[in-house]
Amino acid sequence: MHALFIGQTYIDVTFITDHLPTGDEKHVASDYAVSFGGNAVTAAFCCAKLGIVPDLIATVANDWLGRMFQDMSAKYGIEIHPRKVASSSLSFIMPKDGKRAIVRCRDDDHIHPFPLLNLGNCRALHVDGHQPDAAIHYAKLCRESGILTSLDGGGLRTNTHELLEFIDVAIVAERLCEQMDMTSDQMLDYLKARGCKVGGVTQGERGLLWYDETGTVHTLPALPVPRERVLDTNGAGDVFHGAYVFSYLNSPEKSWQQHFEFARAASTYKIQKLGNEAGLPAIADIEAVQREFAAAA
Repeated sequence: MHALFIGQTYIDVTFITDHLPTGDEKHVASDYAVSFGGNAVTAAFCCAKLGIVPDLIATVANDWLGRMFQDMSAKYGIEIHPRKVASSSLSFIMPKDGKRAIVRCRDDDHIHPFPLLNLGNCRALHVDGHQPDAAIHYAKLCRESGILTSLDGGGLRTNTHELLEFIDVAIVAERLCEQMDMTSDQMLDYLKARGCKVGGVTQGERGLLWYDETGTVHTLPALPVPRERVLDTNGAGDVFHGAYVFSYLNSPEKSWQQHFEFARAASTYKIQKLGNEAGLPAIADIEAVQREFAAAA
C-alpha cells in the first residue's frame, strides 16, 4: 500500500446545456460525461493516473452503478476496500460560466463497520470527512505511525474539529469558511490552532491562500486560463488534492510550494475537460500546462 484514501463514492453525470427544462418540457443537452465522483474518490483516481496507485476505502452498493464503479477502479488498478451501502450515490452536474450546479442523491447509511487494514508501507492518508468513523480511526493511526495525513475540507462534517487534530495538511474550501463564519485568514489561524502543519483555503479563480511549516502565509495565484476554455470546474479541487498527494509521494524532498504548484497545473488541466475521468491529467499534461503558463507562474 502506497497511500490510503477514504471517501464517499458517486457516479457523476455531467451535462452541458443552455436551458434546464421544467414542467413537461424536453431539451437536448449539447454534451455529457459519465464518470466516478466524490472528493477523495476522484483524488484517488487522479493519484493513480499520475502513476502511484492508492488503496481506497469507498462506499459500494450491490447494484449496476456499484458494478460500474468497480469496473472503473479496476481499469486504474485501484484496490477497493468496499463499505457496503444499500444503493449507489449519484450526482447530476450542470457546469456553466465557470460555476456548476449540482443535484446529489446520496446513501451514506453504512451497513457494516469500516474495514480494518494493515497499512504496511503506506506513506500518506487522504480523507474528505465522509465516513467520519473511518476517517478519524485512520488519521489517528497514521499520526501515531508518522504517516502524512491530508484533509480535503470541502464542507463542515460531524467531526471536522476533532479530525483536524490529527491532520498534517489541511486544504479547505471557501465553503467551509462560510459555514464556520470565518474569513480565509481566520481559517488559517484556526487550522494552525488545531495543529495542522500546512493549511490552506482554495479560492477558485483567485487561487490558494496557504501557510507552510513555519507558519508563513503565501498566495498561490490561479493560472490565467482564458474564460472560453473553462469547461467544467467540478472536480478541480479533488484533482488538486490527488495531485499534491502524488507529488509528495513521488518527490518527498520537494517543498509544499512545489507540490502545490504541481497540483495547480493538474487542476488547470481539469477545468478544461468535461467530467472527472477526462480531466485526470498525466504527467505530460501537467508539464504542458506548466510550459504554457510559465510566464504567469
